[in-house]
Amino acid sequence: MTREFGVGIIGCGNISGAYFKLIPLYRNLKLVACADINPAASKARSEEFGVPAQEIAALLANPAVDVVVNLTVPEAHFPVSKQALEAGKHVYSEKPFVLTLEQGEELRRIADARGLKVGSAPDTYLGGAHQFARHLIDSGRVGKIMSGTAHVLGPGMESWHPNPDFFFAPGGGPILDMGPYYVNNLVNLVGPVKRVVALANKAREERTIGNGPRAGEKVPVIVATNIHAVLEFESGAQISLMTSWDVWAHRHQNMELYGTDGAIFVPDPNFFGGTVEVAGMDREPKAVEVWDHPLTAKNYTFDWGTQANYRGVGLSDMMEAVATGRDYRCSLERSLHTIDVLTAILRSAEEGRAIDIVTTCTQPAALGIAEARALLRDDVAAPAVEAAAE
Repeated sequence: MTREFGVGIIGCGNISGAYFKLIPLYRNLKLVACADINPAASKARSEEFGVPAQEIAALLANPAVDVVVNLTVPEAHFPVSKQALEAGKHVYSEKPFVLTLEQGEELRRIADARGLKVGSAPDTYLGGAHQFARHLIDSGRVGKIMSGTAHVLGPGMESWHPNPDFFFAPGGGPILDMGPYYVNNLVNLVGPVKRVVALANKAREERTIGNGPRAGEKVPVIVATNIHAVLEFESGAQISLMTSWDVWAHRHQNMELYGTDGAIFVPDPNFFGGTVEVAGMDREPKAVEVWDHPLTAKNYTFDWGTQANYRGVGLSDMMEAVATGRDYRCSLERSLHTIDVLTAILRSAEEGRAIDIVTTCTQPAALGIAEARALLRDDVAAPAVEAAAE
């Protein structure tokens, strides 16, 4: 029988709604408490989802809480996660789970000493579309990946987010905010990174909030918002990554990987599903019907439409590892490697030189159909089929 772990959420802001809605999909997770530095925020989520609200200290002392999901702002991720570990709780954090390698190593020391696990989002690369791309690459469909491009481009979050300050403060910016989705998926598909080189700038010194009670208020831009990087992988692949919040329109694909025998076009790593296309030596990209992986089913309605959304699968996988002793995919090792890559990109831009990556990791195990279904509760684990061409 699957053990059910008690989950306590700290941080009840904008992103928390998805976790409150989606954690109940997983057979080994049960929401038991929530907290926020602002009691009104946790009270609102408590009333919305029927999860008891507590003070942070009370949640950390709650014996029903086995794992803390840390959804605070980036600068608070490290101290809150450290506090949770010191209270004897496993930790799963939103990205970036730390802002420096030193912070990550400190969390590792505390966790190892107490026999605890630390994991981190994003877990979108465990979605059915990205796992299908992994399957195609692993099976040799396009040969050995040797190069590629990745783009995450937009005008920024201030038009829709009511409190966008942290996006433009230290710990924010497109590399640390959106970069984890792309680098995690590249590690999933290609393996660990060896070194990076980058350039960066920013288009504006301030942004204007366009939504909510602070609409019209100016927010200072402290970090770079336009970054071009080249990542050299241990496998020998060289892939360019462009992240920007200074782009109003473009025609770049989210991710294209070029192999010795073809090319694969990977959907947005910010989402779990999407279209996968493959080209062979005929040089013509064609949509490939995505397999019946359960994490491709369109289950979540956003403002712009319905998408596959399974946030929390990385947490469920981690807690299954707690129960069984196996490796877990969104591990501290891999999350810290991602932080190393992202912070090295920023250092490279600042210092004008290539930066060697000091950490490494293994590729995460693929999350196949059977493994994914085993994490989901029976009423959501039926096969799902999504046509690749939408």
